[in-house]
Amino acid sequence: MHELKVQFLGTGSARPTPRRNVACIALSYGGDSLLFDCGEGSQTQAMQAGLRTSRLRGIFITHFHGDHINGLPGFLGTMGLNGHREPLLLAAPRGMKRYFGVLRDLSILHPSFPVIHVENTEPVVFEGDGFEVRTVELDHRIPARGFLFVERDLPGRFDLARAKEIGVPAGPLFGRLQRGESIEVDGRVVSPQEVLGPTRRGRRVAYISDTRPTREVVEFVSGADLLIHEGTYSHEFHGQAVERGHSTVREAAEVAKRAGVKQLIITHISTKHNDTRPLVREARAVFKNTTIARDFDDFEVAVPE
Repeated sequence: MHELKVQFLGTGSARPTPRRNVACIALSYGGDSLLFDCGEGSQTQAMQAGLRTSRLRGIFITHFHGDHINGLPGFLGTMGLNGHREPLLLAAPRGMKRYFGVLRDLSILHPSFPVIHVENTEPVVFEGDGFEVRTVELDHRIPARGFLFVERDLPGRFDLARAKEIGVPAGPLFGRLQRGESIEVDGRVVSPQEVLGPTRRGRRVAYISDTRPTREVVEFVSGADLLIHEGTYSHEFHGQAVERGHSTVREAAEVAKRAGVKQLIITHISTKHNDTRPLVREARAVFKNTTIARDFDDFEVAVPE
């Protein structure tokens, strides 16, 4: 099974501070990496985190506010200087092609690799090796999208005792059965179904930034292994959250609870909150398995039992 890891390269909102850069999250799965948002300074954060941009297959931009996109031209330019030549998908709300065209016309950016533009109008915006990325509309001041990484269903657990009982020798044949292939042993065909348990649902990681809570988001992230959700303010600033199209940490926790996710990580923290301990208490009062992200935190999403 592939390792599934999330790295937080920027966890602040609006503007960078010495403690928090602005929005950027990297997801690694097998040999592929994906980037969600690309705020100012993201390429420096990626270098410090040891992210291998040669493995980057897609960048997914939630919306066109500067703290989510201002780092994109520099990030793409550095990728080219580093010798990246593979195609890169660039998904964003409508307007990305126009934005990219301006960068080209002004000679700010001429990528040395193919860039595939997807303006998020379809439920599935990217299909990779063993996974896909889905999208949902958010409720922000301007058009914004959330994203869901969905691993394809995993084979059931391998029954070692049963395999030995029917005469399958230890070694490569075990692996073939686990990959869903039938094999032949002493003239008899052994199917994967004979030694594998029920199929398991693949892992799911949701990234929801800059939105008011909505029923559509709750349904979209339902049952996710990991929900990464913005929590810009404590509930003390609920009025400001409503005015600016954001969620409080309590509201993020309520989304997690209603959606039945396994783990919640809150990001996009306002500069008002240097001490995040009150935010943790506020969120955990609603949804216990909550963490407030910090720059350079990384989390591995375990394979389901």
